[in-house]
Amino acid sequence: MNWFTDTLSTSIGKKLMMALTGLGFIGFLAAHLAGNLTLYMGQEAFNSYAEHLHSTGPLLKVAEFGLLLLAIIHVATGLTLFYQNWRSRPVRYSVNKSAGGRTIGSSTMPYTGILVLLFVILHLANFHFVDKSGTTIWHIVTDTFNSGGYIFIYIVAMIVVAIHVSHGLWSAFQTLGVSHVKYTPLIWGFSVAFAVIVGVGFGLIPIFISISV
Repeated sequence: MNWFTDTLSTSIGKKLMMALTGLGFIGFLAAHLAGNLTLYMGQEAFNSYAEHLHSTGPLLKVAEFGLLLLAIIHVATGLTLFYQNWRSRPVRYSVNKSAGGRTIGSSTMPYTGILVLLFVILHLANFHFVDKSGTTIWHIVTDTFNSGGYIFIYIVAMIVVAIHVSHGLWSAFQTLGVSHVKYTPLIWGFSVAFAVIVGVGFGLIPIFISISV
Protein backbone atom coordinates (compact mmCIF):
# COMPACT_ATOMS: atom_id res chain seq x y z
CA MET A 1 0.00 0.00 0.00
CA ASN A 2 3.03 2.29 0.26
CA TRP A 3 2.93 2.99 -3.49
CA PHE A 4 -0.70 4.09 -3.13
CA THR A 5 -0.11 6.48 -0.23
CA ASP A 6 3.10 7.74 -1.86
CA THR A 7 1.18 8.46 -5.08
CA LEU A 8 -1.57 10.34 -3.25
CA SER A 9 1.02 12.43 -1.43
CA THR A 10 2.15 13.94 -4.73
CA SER A 11 0.41 16.65 -6.71
CA ILE A 12 0.04 14.32 -9.69
CA GLY A 13 -1.49 11.64 -7.47
CA LYS A 14 -4.02 14.08 -6.08
CA LYS A 15 -4.94 15.27 -9.58
CA LEU A 16 -5.37 11.65 -10.63
CA MET A 17 -7.74 11.10 -7.71
CA MET A 18 -9.65 14.24 -8.66
CA ALA A 19 -9.96 12.98 -12.23
CA LEU A 20 -11.23 9.52 -11.26
CA THR A 21 -13.74 10.76 -8.69
CA GLY A 22 -14.81 13.54 -11.06
CA LEU A 23 -15.54 11.02 -13.81
CA GLY A 24 -17.57 9.07 -11.27
CA PHE A 25 -19.73 12.12 -10.69
CA ILE A 26 -19.99 12.71 -14.44
CA GLY A 27 -21.46 9.24 -14.77
CA PHE A 28 -23.87 9.96 -11.91
CA LEU A 29 -24.98 13.23 -13.51
CA ALA A 30 -25.72 11.46 -16.80
CA ALA A 31 -27.75 8.73 -15.06
CA HIS A 32 -29.52 11.21 -12.78
CA LEU A 33 -30.48 13.43 -15.71
CA ALA A 34 -31.78 10.45 -17.67
CA GLY A 35 -34.01 9.51 -14.73
CA ASN A 36 -35.19 13.06 -14.11
CA LEU A 37 -36.23 13.44 -17.74
CA THR A 38 -39.21 11.22 -16.86
CA LEU A 39 -40.59 14.34 -15.15
CA TYR A 40 -41.44 15.62 -18.64
CA MET A 41 -43.59 12.51 -19.13
CA GLY A 42 -45.83 13.33 -16.16
CA GLN A 43 -46.62 12.22 -12.65
CA GLU A 44 -47.16 8.52 -13.31
CA ALA A 45 -43.92 8.06 -15.26
CA PHE A 46 -41.80 9.92 -12.70
CA ASN A 47 -43.30 8.11 -9.70
CA SER A 48 -42.82 4.79 -11.50
CA TYR A 49 -39.15 5.64 -12.09
CA ALA A 50 -38.68 6.60 -8.42
CA GLU A 51 -40.39 3.43 -7.19
CA HIS A 52 -38.27 1.28 -9.46
CA LEU A 53 -35.13 3.00 -8.20
CA HIS A 54 -36.02 2.48 -4.55
CA SER A 55 -37.03 -1.14 -5.19
CA THR A 56 -33.35 -1.95 -5.70
CA GLY A 57 -33.02 -1.70 -1.90
CA PRO A 58 -29.45 -2.54 -0.77
CA LEU A 59 -28.01 -1.72 -4.19
CA LEU A 60 -29.31 1.84 -3.86
CA LYS A 61 -27.76 2.13 -0.40
CA VAL A 62 -24.42 0.91 -1.74
CA ALA A 63 -24.63 3.45 -4.58
CA GLU A 64 -25.44 6.25 -2.13
CA PHE A 65 -22.52 5.25 0.10
CA GLY A 66 -20.26 5.15 -2.95
CA LEU A 67 -21.34 8.65 -3.97
CA LEU A 68 -20.73 9.92 -0.44
CA LEU A 69 -17.24 8.40 -0.46
CA LEU A 70 -16.51 9.94 -3.86
CA ALA A 71 -17.72 13.32 -2.60
CA ILE A 72 -15.50 13.20 0.50
CA ILE A 73 -12.43 12.24 -1.54
CA HIS A 74 -13.16 14.76 -4.32
CA VAL A 75 -13.83 17.69 -1.98
CA ALA A 76 -10.94 16.92 0.40
CA THR A 77 -8.48 16.46 -2.47
CA GLY A 78 -9.75 19.54 -4.28
CA LEU A 79 -9.41 21.74 -1.20
CA THR A 80 -5.92 20.36 -0.56
CA LEU A 81 -4.82 21.15 -4.12
CA PHE A 82 -6.38 24.61 -3.90
CA TYR A 83 -4.52 25.34 -0.67
CA GLN A 84 -1.23 24.07 -2.09
CA ASN A 85 -1.66 26.16 -5.24
CA TRP A 86 -2.58 29.20 -3.16
CA ARG A 87 0.58 28.85 -1.11
CA SER A 88 2.79 28.41 -4.15
CA ARG A 89 3.51 30.94 -6.83
CA PRO A 90 0.73 30.84 -9.44
CA VAL A 91 1.91 29.59 -12.80
CA ARG A 92 -0.09 30.07 -15.97
CA TYR A 93 0.01 27.19 -18.41
CA SER A 94 0.49 28.04 -22.05
CA VAL A 95 -2.38 26.11 -23.64
CA ASN A 96 -4.50 26.88 -26.64
CA LYS A 97 -7.76 28.32 -25.32
CA SER A 98 -9.78 26.57 -27.96
CA ALA A 99 -8.36 23.28 -26.67
CA GLY A 100 -9.47 23.80 -23.08
CA GLY A 101 -6.97 26.38 -21.85
CA ARG A 102 -7.74 29.43 -19.74
CA THR A 103 -11.53 29.63 -19.61
CA ILE A 104 -14.15 30.73 -17.12
CA GLY A 105 -14.39 27.07 -16.09
CA SER A 106 -10.68 26.60 -15.44
CA SER A 107 -10.25 29.92 -13.62
CA THR A 108 -13.21 29.38 -11.27
CA MET A 109 -12.98 25.63 -10.55
CA PRO A 110 -12.40 25.91 -6.76
CA TYR A 111 -15.20 28.45 -6.33
CA THR A 112 -17.77 26.71 -8.53
CA GLY A 113 -16.86 23.48 -6.74
CA ILE A 114 -17.69 25.01 -3.35
CA LEU A 115 -20.96 26.45 -4.71
CA VAL A 116 -21.92 23.05 -6.14
CA LEU A 117 -21.22 21.43 -2.75
CA LEU A 118 -23.46 23.96 -0.97
CA PHE A 119 -26.22 23.38 -3.51
CA VAL A 120 -25.98 19.60 -3.15
CA ILE A 121 -26.49 19.96 0.61
CA LEU A 122 -29.54 22.19 0.01
CA HIS A 123 -30.82 19.83 -2.68
CA LEU A 124 -30.56 16.79 -0.40
CA ALA A 125 -32.34 18.66 2.38
CA ASN A 126 -35.24 19.44 0.05
CA PHE A 127 -35.60 16.13 -1.77
CA HIS A 128 -33.82 13.35 0.12
CA PHE A 129 -33.95 14.08 3.84
CA VAL A 130 -37.66 14.87 3.94
CA ASP A 131 -40.70 13.05 5.27
CA LYS A 132 -41.92 10.94 2.34
CA SER A 133 -44.82 9.32 4.21
CA GLY A 134 -48.28 10.06 2.79
CA THR A 135 -46.93 11.65 -0.36
CA THR A 136 -45.06 10.86 -3.58
CA ILE A 137 -41.78 12.06 -4.97
CA TRP A 138 -43.73 13.87 -7.70
CA HIS A 139 -45.57 15.98 -5.12
CA ILE A 140 -42.35 16.64 -3.21
CA VAL A 141 -40.71 17.92 -6.39
CA THR A 142 -43.68 19.99 -7.55
CA ASP A 143 -44.23 21.49 -4.09
CA THR A 144 -40.57 22.47 -3.84
CA PHE A 145 -40.60 24.07 -7.29
CA ASN A 146 -43.65 26.12 -6.33
CA SER A 147 -41.16 28.45 -4.67
CA GLY A 148 -39.88 31.10 -7.07
CA GLY A 149 -36.84 31.58 -4.85
CA TYR A 150 -35.85 27.93 -5.08
CA ILE A 151 -36.41 27.89 -8.84
CA PHE A 152 -33.99 30.81 -9.16
CA ILE A 153 -31.39 29.14 -6.92
CA TYR A 154 -31.77 25.86 -8.83
CA ILE A 155 -31.30 27.43 -12.26
CA VAL A 156 -28.28 29.45 -11.11
CA ALA A 157 -26.85 26.29 -9.54
CA MET A 158 -27.26 24.40 -12.82
CA ILE A 159 -25.33 27.15 -14.63
CA VAL A 160 -22.57 26.80 -12.04
CA VAL A 161 -22.60 23.01 -12.44
CA ALA A 162 -22.30 23.37 -16.23
CA ILE A 163 -19.33 25.73 -15.87
CA HIS A 164 -17.63 23.36 -13.41
CA VAL A 165 -18.27 20.28 -15.55
CA SER A 166 -17.17 21.95 -18.79
CA HIS A 167 -13.60 22.20 -17.54
CA GLY A 168 -13.66 19.30 -15.10
CA LEU A 169 -14.47 16.69 -17.75
CA TRP A 170 -11.81 17.98 -20.15
CA SER A 171 -9.27 18.21 -17.32
CA ALA A 172 -9.98 14.63 -16.24
CA PHE A 173 -9.15 13.34 -19.72
CA GLN A 174 -5.93 15.36 -19.73
CA THR A 175 -4.90 14.05 -16.32
CA LEU A 176 -5.51 10.47 -17.43
CA GLY A 177 -3.30 11.03 -20.46
CA VAL A 178 -6.04 11.14 -23.09
CA SER A 179 -4.45 14.00 -24.95
CA HIS A 180 -3.40 14.45 -28.56
CA VAL A 181 -3.11 17.53 -30.74
CA LYS A 182 -5.55 15.87 -33.15
CA TYR A 183 -8.17 14.79 -30.61
CA THR A 184 -7.92 17.35 -27.81
CA PRO A 185 -10.23 19.88 -29.54
CA LEU A 186 -12.81 17.10 -29.96
CA ILE A 187 -12.54 16.20 -26.28
CA TRP A 188 -12.91 19.86 -25.36
CA GLY A 189 -15.97 20.17 -27.61
CA PHE A 190 -17.48 17.03 -26.08
CA SER A 191 -16.89 18.40 -22.57
CA VAL A 192 -18.62 21.68 -23.38
CA ALA A 193 -21.50 19.90 -25.13
CA PHE A 194 -22.01 17.56 -22.17
CA ALA A 195 -21.94 20.52 -19.76
CA VAL A 196 -24.58 22.35 -21.82
CA ILE A 197 -26.80 19.25 -21.92
CA VAL A 198 -26.53 18.88 -18.14
CA GLY A 199 -27.18 22.56 -17.47
CA VAL A 200 -30.12 22.86 -19.86
CA GLY A 201 -31.53 19.41 -19.09
CA PHE A 202 -31.71 20.03 -15.35
CA GLY A 203 -32.31 23.78 -15.59
CA LEU A 204 -35.48 23.47 -17.65
CA ILE A 205 -37.13 21.06 -15.19
CA PRO A 206 -38.35 23.67 -12.64
CA ILE A 207 -39.52 25.95 -15.45
CA PHE A 208 -41.46 23.09 -17.03
CA ILE A 209 -43.04 22.12 -13.72
CA SER A 210 -43.96 25.69 -12.77
CA ILE A 211 -45.71 26.16 -16.12
CA SER A 212 -47.41 22.79 -16.50
CA VAL A 213 -48.46 21.92 -12.93
